[in-house]
Amino acid sequence: MRIGEAAAAAGTTPRALRLYEARGLLRPPPRTSSGQREYDSAAVARVRVIRSLLALGLTLEDLRRRAHRLDVLVQDQPSACCAGRPGEFSDVVADRLAALDTEITRLTRLRQGLAAAAGEARCAPGSPAPDEDRRSNPSG
Repeated sequence: MRIGEAAAAAGTTPRALRLYEARGLLRPPPRTSSGQREYDSAAVARVRVIRSLLALGLTLEDLRRRAHRLDVLVQDQPSACCAGRPGEFSDVVADRLAALDTEITRLTRLRQGLAAAAGEARCAPGSPAPDEDRRSNPSG
């Protein structure tokens, strides 16, 4: 099938297929005599796995590190990618979880700082009381 058909079958776009190919996640497909890409059902299944893993929070770089193992997941469920498979994806998943925890901590601190600053601004001398502020700006 051509790139548009393969992309539609995998629930993505032709641009994404080209990106996955450029990043080494998808093997370059054979070409027709006119140079168009021809995908088979195995390539579509691989793209579905890639999309599932991306939806779980892994990055293209995470997947690139294990591109040689993506075919294993075509038969298995991507959500079980590290269950009982030390060394398969568990290190990639552990790294991504650590990065997410770090980002959550950073964002939590940022939110607390912003909330504190917003609270201080409302209580600062000369600031309108919350009710007065709403009356002067009814939309928000």
